[in-house]
Amino acid sequence: MDKKIAVIFGDGIGPEVTQQSIKVLDAIARQFKHNFKYQYGLMGAVAIDKTGNPLPDETLQICLKSDAVLFGAIGHPKYDNDPSAKVRPEQGLLKIRKELGLFANIRPVITYTSLHYLSPLKNNRLENVDFIIFRELTGGIYFGKKQLSDDKTEASDDCIYHRDEIERVAHLAFQYAQKRRKVLTLVDKANVLETSRLWRKVIQELAKQYADVKVDYMFVDNAAMQIILNPKQFDVVLTENMFGDIISDEASVITGSLGLLPSASIGNKLALFEPIHGSYPQAAGKNIANPIGSILSAAMMLDHFQLHTEAELIREAVQWTLANGFVTKDIDPINNYSTSTIGELITDYVENRIPSKINKENMIISKSTII
Repeated sequence: MDKKIAVIFGDGIGPEVTQQSIKVLDAIARQFKHNFKYQYGLMGAVAIDKTGNPLPDETLQICLKSDAVLFGAIGHPKYDNDPSAKVRPEQGLLKIRKELGLFANIRPVITYTSLHYLSPLKNNRLENVDFIIFRELTGGIYFGKKQLSDDKTEASDDCIYHRDEIERVAHLAFQYAQKRRKVLTLVDKANVLETSRLWRKVIQELAKQYADVKVDYMFVDNAAMQIILNPKQFDVVLTENMFGDIISDEASVITGSLGLLPSASIGNKLALFEPIHGSYPQAAGKNIANPIGSILSAAMMLDHFQLHTEAELIREAVQWTLANGFVTKDIDPINNYSTSTIGELITDYVENRIPSKINKENMIISKSTII
């Protein structure tokens, strides 16, 4: 299979973790006789510094001509600490979602037994946690009209949803639920918000087309509590843009590290894949960042290409790495391995180059050579 992949490293640790994903994708290509061709573009603070634009037209064109986009991270403290900045890295992310029509953000939340000790939750609440959050990505309050009064004492942000925006992400969520445990939970605030009442009305109507899927309805404040109290109750969670942004970040804490979770942003023609963590500028260039979220995002991209066997092999490799204690500093501050070492280990697993017996003491720093 031949595929064109647009690669946007972004800011901070983005280049380091994304390079490990490319390493793993190249191993998949060698093992399964695929051809992945990469084209690189700028976005974020690095793009502002070089072009004055957080999403240059050249980058957008590279994405539009590709089969999928692999993205690193975005953001820089010099913009985070300056609320008056007119041009910001995050503007590039919002624009690319709009320009590529990326209307659905998909975030799987899975816990690993070997890492339960890192979670703020008790072990008995972590067993069999496996759910997916579907967040509508191009509507709602983030994209509504914004106003600030002349005297700067009053501000407003419009939250607007059209039925079509709700239907397209809902169909995806229902279809995923059919392939899983057949339970969909709509998270809203229908007791207060008119937009939420529209969401609930549309979902109730669409549910008739998916009679095999059980639909639950939960207010967002209760959902935030339930994700902590009993996360295993969820299968597919569907929600609007801002609620999805908040509860997906909350859910990521369950796993023990932000560096572990991938995501996909899906449109009608294109899709973008990225880890959920930020740019973490304090770690940039130190070879200590966790690349697993990025590598699992690459696995989601392979699923998007209908290369399910290849995607599952990457997930198996990640599971093996974590189970054997090959982890980065965010997971184990004392006994840890570098970003590039984790990438090479997963690459070796994909290419069946892991020996049956491993002597960790003989591992060469930043190499996956095991003697």
